[in-house]
Amino acid sequence: MQASDTSPEDLLASLEEAAQGLLFPSESDHPLRPFRWAGDAPSPAALLAAQGLAAETPVEVTTAGDLFAPVLEPPDGAGDAALADAARYRRLVDLLERHLTDLRVYRAGRVDIDVILLGRHASGAWLGLRTKVVET
Repeated sequence: MQASDTSPEDLLASLEEAAQGLLFPSESDHPLRPFRWAGDAPSPAALLAAQGLAAETPVEVTTAGDLFAPVLEPPDGAGDAALADAARYRRLVDLLERHLTDLRVYRAGRVDIDVILLGRHASGAWLGLRTKVVET
């Protein structure tokens, strides 16, 4: 299926399926959930407003590569489960990169961090994934 043939709803369903059962690792593991941005192009200020977070909340903007780097290659000697999860993360990243442009990751907060990965779909909609990470 060509990227242009995939509707936003179909892509969100594919993301849901690809992320099913994956937990994003941090001090407290959380699921990855499909996400549709309901506004114009996302920005740190718009993200904070949409999440109901204080304007002074720190927001780090990073890349999908930086976000997923720790989970794409399991450590030497990793067991079968870790290898399978890494393969699933690679498929998830491939799905995002095939169907979305301008991928960017917003990390909002300290310690208990909202993570939203968004990219632009051919329709103009901003779609992606969201999760939480805990970093103390």
